[in-house]
Amino acid sequence: MATKKPYTRHDVLFSSGDSSCAAWLYLPTGVTSPPVVILGHGLGATRDMRLDAFAERFAKAGIAAFAFTYRHFGDSGGHPRQLLSIKKQLADWDAAISWVKVRRGIDGTRIAVWGSSFGGGHAITVASRHPELRAAVAQCPFTDGLASALALGPAATVKAFPVITRDLAAKVRRSAPVMIPLAAAPGSLALMNAPDALPGYRAIVPAGSTFRNEVAARVIPSLVTYRPGRAAKNIELPILFCISNTDTVTPPAQTLRYARTAPRGEIKTYDAGHFDFYLGEPFEALVRDQIEFLTRQLAPAPATPAPGRIAPHRR
Repeated sequence: MATKKPYTRHDVLFSSGDSSCAAWLYLPTGVTSPPVVILGHGLGATRDMRLDAFAERFAKAGIAAFAFTYRHFGDSGGHPRQLLSIKKQLADWDAAISWVKVRRGIDGTRIAVWGSSFGGGHAITVASRHPELRAAVAQCPFTDGLASALALGPAATVKAFPVITRDLAAKVRRSAPVMIPLAAAPGSLALMNAPDALPGYRAIVPAGSTFRNEVAARVIPSLVTYRPGRAAKNIELPILFCISNTDTVTPPAQTLRYARTAPRGEIKTYDAGHFDFYLGEPFEALVRDQIEFLTRQLAPAPATPAPGRIAPHRR
């Protein structure tokens, strides 16, 4: 007799701004009106780069999962391709929240957001703007663009200036964007060139993926000035920070400083690198901690006694 699958996965296309985002909705089998966690990825990444692994585990634990790809990337809409706009990506989060709130079969009052790397920074921003959410998870989060730029080194920033200038000129001319690699070998021109960056990206790209290791260079100035960690102090809901002690992309010391300002923040640290979080034992440790946190925070609210009735006393 065939074993019943613990979840079903549905392909979704939802509207956002002038285009649409592609997503997967994982619904746990046999759970009526489950809570839901929305998952968004990191810098230039697409949902098939191990967001499905996290979503599957959440669904097996009885939590619906909604993993999406930002506009301009992967199989989502938006032109030109490989355009990273912080404003548009945050609008994609808002659109995803709006979509799950009205989706039949999901409890739209029990929503959490989950972001990894650059998406972890977005999760902080989104949680500070949506107090109606029940919880948030920020995994190896990008919290301070200036700190990340300093970690990359001033020489790398100077080397990027000509590419940024050419891409801004292309924007004015409305011609094809000038690209810069997302990840490359140490010493190379890229947004990330730490020793583990390029192998880390390659390790989580599945065969047949639509992922492209490049992004329009015009994003660099906005990356340096984006400091989502500052919003942590304004988050009213419980948020779990999962931080790498050896992070080469998002410096952990700065992230910890921001995480400690969250009024209801919980912090977990791991002796695994930024790109190790998606695979093997680090993934297992992370997903266990995240399931425990999400299960606790997304549990149904206790029933309120009807007016005029006294709740039974429990010893």
